[in-house]
Amino acid sequence: MTSDRFRLAVAQLNPTVGDVTGNADLVRKARVEAAEKGADLVLTSELILAGYVPEDLVLKRAFVRRCMEVAETLAKETADGGPGLVLGTPWRGDDGKVYNAVLLIDQGEIKAVRYKYDLPNYSVFDEKRVFATGPLPGPVDFRGVRIGLPICEDIWDDEVCECLEETGAELLLVPNGSPYWQNRAEERLQVVVSRVVETGLPLIYCNQLGGQDELVFDGGSFALHADRSLAFQMPQFEAALGISDWKREGDTWICEKGEFATLPDLDEANWKACVLGLRDYVEKNGFPGVVLGLSGGIDSAICAAMAVDALGADKVHAIMLPYRYTSEESIKDAAACASRLGIRYDTIPISEPVEGFMSALRGIFKGTKEDTTEENLQSRSRGVILMAVSNKFGRMVLTTGNKSEMSVGYATLYGDMNGGFNPVKDLYKTQVYHLSAWRNANRPDGLLGPAGEVIPSNIIIKVPTAELRENQTDQDSLPPYDVLDDILTCLVEHEMSVSEIEERGHSRDLIHRVEHLLYVAEYKRRQAPPGVKITARNFGKDRRYPITNRFRDRS
Repeated sequence: MTSDRFRLAVAQLNPTVGDVTGNADLVRKARVEAAEKGADLVLTSELILAGYVPEDLVLKRAFVRRCMEVAETLAKETADGGPGLVLGTPWRGDDGKVYNAVLLIDQGEIKAVRYKYDLPNYSVFDEKRVFATGPLPGPVDFRGVRIGLPICEDIWDDEVCECLEETGAELLLVPNGSPYWQNRAEERLQVVVSRVVETGLPLIYCNQLGGQDELVFDGGSFALHADRSLAFQMPQFEAALGISDWKREGDTWICEKGEFATLPDLDEANWKACVLGLRDYVEKNGFPGVVLGLSGGIDSAICAAMAVDALGADKVHAIMLPYRYTSEESIKDAAACASRLGIRYDTIPISEPVEGFMSALRGIFKGTKEDTTEENLQSRSRGVILMAVSNKFGRMVLTTGNKSEMSVGYATLYGDMNGGFNPVKDLYKTQVYHLSAWRNANRPDGLLGPAGEVIPSNIIIKVPTAELRENQTDQDSLPPYDVLDDILTCLVEHEMSVSEIEERGHSRDLIHRVEHLLYVAEYKRRQAPPGVKITARNFGKDRRYPITNRFRDRS
């Protein structure tokens, strides 16, 4: 390169938290490919060596030491004359503190180290717990170009970027670990626009890809020119190496060549987030596949479809677990769904275990009436069977409860809540219906499942029921899902008061009832398996309420 031109490779990679050696290999491969394409510099995402989010791994001295050793090894490898490297890693400073750092590596050396200044401590982030705050950074010199290296949250306020501009940065390269939720790409774009307007500098945004526990990182790396025009756009939900050519024109830099991927719409993005989160959870944790109960209802059907899209039909095992309340319609629908997805499908009746529990409990239950206790025995019998199959064959049990049901406790501990992961945990019931219909009409690239109607239409249109007693429907105990979901969205996503929700046309008594159900189900949610974050406020890290809680909004 000359000081007036350079070729940049943006490495949108899928690291695994804690796999320092494996993550370094991803970086090596990206650098080799970048070298083959004539790149001068490779930009990686935040904490690429550790994987993001590393949480309390950062408190282990051995882990930080390993990250630093591998970073130094990568630095020595750049003596080969190939591209330089912007590398994210935990780093222990001379003061003994551990920082969220980015290294500029070139010509066999670590040329510069910069620390993250603005540590996020909200929503799913708690970096102040494990990292020290760095000083305001200055730019670094890379082969005659002065580059600013703010790290992720550093661009969500103006202080860091303004400091870099004032101290001579010519353009901003930003390593990010920005997780997905609905409309997140637009939110990022607006932040970047603000920084570009304030500094007058081009900004390159490199984001991580992949699932990490409940978080999904969607990639979608991009760049803006100083005039706010789009310089390049990389895809969401897939690993990629983006090559762009930059030229100095006057006092700014212009991207002469870069790709322009089309971003998915909201439905496709939500579906791909669920699929990517499930795939990485299963594969990164070493499971050979998944097993789930296929009831003939919408929730298990959409989970089966997502599992096939994520893993392939050969790694998905569905089991119908009928009891005397299971309708012939449900049996038919479950079999049709399994057939369309091409997955293994078995039937294991639960009459014997349920009646066995009933017999064992007959003495202590004498004189009592049947109630939800007997209903829960059915769910728990199913849970035991699914876990037994999982134990025997190693496949992880998928749970299938949606956010609406988990909000109000419409789920059974040690029954349908049994399992290792839930791809629809953060989707409301109305979203489940909507996405099921969407998937029947769409099969985007990158999915492993078949095209066409993978979820039988009868499953989508029929009245929802748990089938735990005669003629049961969900609306026996819950309001219609469009009403319930609107109230829950107000309570969970927006923390609205009862009075504010009432103004939307809902009765005060119903709002009070839903609020009460939401609060008293907290103990169940604490015991639920992880699942993909889709909304801005998922249960867990985003929304943290006490289990013991007597507050009720009676304003």
